[in-house]
Amino acid sequence: EQVSEKNYDSFMTVAEYLKSHEETILNYFPDRHTNASAESFNAKLKGFRALVRGVRDIKFFLFRVAKLYG
Repeated sequence: EQVSEKNYDSFMTVAEYLKSHEETILNYFPDRHTNASAESFNAKLKGFRALVRGVRDIKFFLFRVAKLYG
């Protein structure tokens, strides 16, 4: 009985998640849109920030980002 109750709780957690994200999940299927390109850009930007650690000139930082990834 305890196993059934825990399985039910897990199932309900998944069901609630799917219901709350239904629109986003279903949005993928018509055109196969994902946020992979945004995630890729974020990873590149994070790597670039690691390379230029300590840069104080924000304008220069943004200029370099635009030239490299723009």
